[in-house]
Amino acid sequence: MAGDDTSPDRPTRRNSRKHERAGSRRGSEQSERTRRDYLKYSGAVLGGTLLAGCTGNSNGEAAETTTESETRTTTETATQTPEEDTSYSVSMAPVGEVTFDAPPESWIAYDGGYADMGVALGKCDSMTGIGGAGRYYTYYYDELPGVSIDRDTIENNQLSDAGMSKEIFYELDNEVHVMDPEMLKNWFGWKQEDVDEITNNVAPFVGNLNFRREDEWHNYRYYTLYEAFEKVAELFQEQDRYEAFETLHDNFIANIQRQLPTADERPNVLLVYAGSDRPEEFSPYRLNDKGTSKKQWNDLGVGDALAGTGIEGLSTTDRGKIDYETMLEIDPDVIMLRAHERKSATEFRETVLEFMRSHPVAKELSAVQNGRVYRGGYLFQGPIHNLFLTERGAKQLYPDVFGEVTGDAELFDRQRVADIVTGEF
Repeated sequence: MAGDDTSPDRPTRRNSRKHERAGSRRGSEQSERTRRDYLKYSGAVLGGTLLAGCTGNSNGEAAETTTESETRTTTETATQTPEEDTSYSVSMAPVGEVTFDAPPESWIAYDGGYADMGVALGKCDSMTGIGGAGRYYTYYYDELPGVSIDRDTIENNQLSDAGMSKEIFYELDNEVHVMDPEMLKNWFGWKQEDVDEITNNVAPFVGNLNFRREDEWHNYRYYTLYEAFEKVAELFQEQDRYEAFETLHDNFIANIQRQLPTADERPNVLLVYAGSDRPEEFSPYRLNDKGTSKKQWNDLGVGDALAGTGIEGLSTTDRGKIDYETMLEIDPDVIMLRAHERKSATEFRETVLEFMRSHPVAKELSAVQNGRVYRGGYLFQGPIHNLFLTERGAKQLYPDVFGEVTGDAELFDRQRVADIVTGEF
């Protein structure tokens, strides 16, 4: 199967059904109120009735006398207990502080990393869609007893299908948008007034684009994977689950790092993107930018093969590519190739690696000759993804220590992860 990603850093706007669905949304908006508008309207009518003192009922019975009504109202007012204020705030760059009356009951993320955070916090059922389903990999959930995601809902409600238009935000009518609004402005042409409109009429944004750190427009704070995860836990008021994940993660990483070879015995890695089974050109990534998509490689202590070469990583403004001749000048110990995450390790070796072995230039690369070309992991990864990808990376890089990548060795407790997600911890 060819690479499922169509672009190395953002999905192409898929236009099949786009105009049909957009037309449907416009018709829907013209013919009915949104759920939130209806609730606000109903609340106003109900409140008005109560304030009016219930002047009558459907059976036409006489209204209570003024004296009786005033007496009961006075008594109720005297004995009524004030409602407890359950509001709370979450502060995350670039939006800043956002206040919620209660945890959101419906939400959508732009990318699979934030979607995975929501799943880790037990919010599978309230996720209404995603930015693009193609890069949200959910097959690892199959290894977690009792954890699943409704792929039909995710695939039927993709923001990218509607060209990231405001209409689909109105249609899905979520209570929070877990995404960075600056991404909408810099990737999809939104204006600040568009962000304000959706914030005021639908729901706020909470999120920070942190999978890489090479975009010039991102001139505000970045968050590590677990810093962002903690903010999402605050958003959903699931701090206990977050803390359980943090403990599991820290112990897992510490256990792996204790077993790593010394620094001078670790390989250097070239991380690139190419969606073809017969790749000729590659978009390079830099491991030194500390983006969340490189977390496992940094935790596993590898060197960046592009260090000192002058080659910059892929960004919004840098779309440069390298070929096999450039690779041969670098001759990395290991090549990690993104955009093949729906292949198994064996399928990848039988397609991409076999092509490289037959290529007149690629076959001269040490990594190709030694069979050290692997799948490079997700562009967007959350805490569950990261556990699996770190385990896989440890096997890819250090098979003598952790076992072959095609083997069945497990380096962390799947049941423990499932228990945290399902609340049994």
